[in-house]
Amino acid sequence: MSKRVGLYPGSFDPITNGHIDILQQSLAIADKIIIAIGVHPGKIPLFTFEEREDMITRTIKDWDNQASERVQVISFDNLVVDAARKHSASFMIRGLRDGTDLDYEMQLAGMNGAMAPEIGTIYFPASPEVRPITATLVRQIAKLNGDISHFTPKFVVQKLTEKFNQQ
Repeated sequence: MSKRVGLYPGSFDPITNGHIDILQQSLAIADKIIIAIGVHPGKIPLFTFEEREDMITRTIKDWDNQASERVQVISFDNLVVDAARKHSASFMIRGLRDGTDLDYEMQLAGMNGAMAPEIGTIYFPASPEVRPITATLVRQIAKLNGDISHFTPKFVVQKLTEKFNQQ
């Protein structure tokens, strides 16, 4: 029997409790999850790939050390379907917060499906307590010295605080 491998793409800049919620749901159906961090030369993230990889890895180990054995973090700078093929993923994982996300995600799934019909997309609804969280809002709140402890793991709070204190 082949392994069920899911690719969870995103920027994860930084990882939030919303990302963790979707990851937890994904691990219930997949044997392995590949967290694929998109790296684009035109975009300047707050955290480097290595910093994001470290935050994700530490977060998963703190949450469930056994789950960390089933999760791999990679970077990609091409089409997400190419990254999925390269890592033998049979489906992509996407989180949905609201109807706006669904509209956008349906367009992506349609385009990805046209390019790679063998790779499906599985949607997970965000749990109510994490539904409003976005990495963009977390960064904005942290930059203004707001309390982000309800939106990210403790280690990420520390890393955001350090990052903005350096600037």
